[in-house]
Amino acid sequence: MVHQGVAALVAAAPLVTVDDLLRRARDRGEAPFLIALDGVEDPHNLGAVIRTADAAGAHGVIIPRRRAAGLSPVVARASAGALAHCPVAQAGNLVAALGHLKAQGVWVVGADPAGAERYDEVSLAPPVALVVGGEGRGLHRLARERCDRVVRIPLRGRVASLNVSVAAALLLFEVARHLPAAAAAGTAARAGAVPARPAREP
Repeated sequence: MVHQGVAALVAAAPLVTVDDLLRRARDRGEAPFLIALDGVEDPHNLGAVIRTADAAGAHGVIIPRRRAAGLSPVVARASAGALAHCPVAQAGNLVAALGHLKAQGVWVVGADPAGAERYDEVSLAPPVALVVGGEGRGLHRLARERCDRVVRIPLRGRVASLNVSVAAALLLFEVARHLPAAAAAGTAARAGAVPARPAREP
């Protein structure tokens, strides 16, 4: 918006809270399926992740207050309309937000090239919150330490990493592949509580 030569940045969509995202899953009778972005500052990447999260059936995206792209018109355009359907929560402290999700029964799974396990060899099924790092830096140490597991995407070429939106897409659709099997877990949400974190094989 521009008024008398002064430009004002207006959010392209309202931000919500992490608890709003959990409530959205509960109201649908589904186990939470979220993705958190740790330091993604490129608005095109943020928009692309929102677009893919919506396509994969995620309940929402989490971004930190600092070191993150805001919900600008550029993000809205890059999301190809998905921003109107996939809510974005802003966390004042992303590490604390991940801890809150764990306390609510959500598995927190980070992605990092140095991860001990391949992303397609673990059970990426809801309730789950994926965590991907920003361009060039990956996950910050504290965010990585808060994860229950850290997985890697195996690469065969000489390039050491993927674009964050591409990595997010692979992880999101790996979770989506498990959604039919995870649907039963979501029935617990109808009783008014987020499903408990089930035991998972290492």
